[in-house]
Amino acid sequence: MSEGPSGNSTGDRIVVDVLLYATARLLLVVALSGAIYGVARLMGVTLPLVVAVLFALIIAMPLGIWLFTPLRRRATAALAIAGERRRREREQLRARLRGEAPPEPDEPGEE
Repeated sequence: MSEGPSGNSTGDRIVVDVLLYATARLLLVVALSGAIYGVARLMGVTLPLVVAVLFALIIAMPLGIWLFTPLRRRATAALAIAGERRRREREQLRARLRGEAPPEPDEPGEE
């Protein structure tokens, strides 16, 4: 995929936003796993680490949605912008292949 001069910064932003959100979610699972395992050890219960991780995953799924709402919204917005750019480029390509004049590219922010 070739990106134009302005597409590279958008692509970088998408990668950064999505990786930041995914890393935050994974760190939440790690922290909850450690907390569950540590509390079980303090209570004198022998709990396999796999069980603690599975409990942490179940707890972290809904909790991460609420805790990391700003990160999720940023990642979703960046993906939506990239999707719109791809749709616009696809329509321009289809118009050129049909031999029509491609629609003028709209600048983001102009309405």
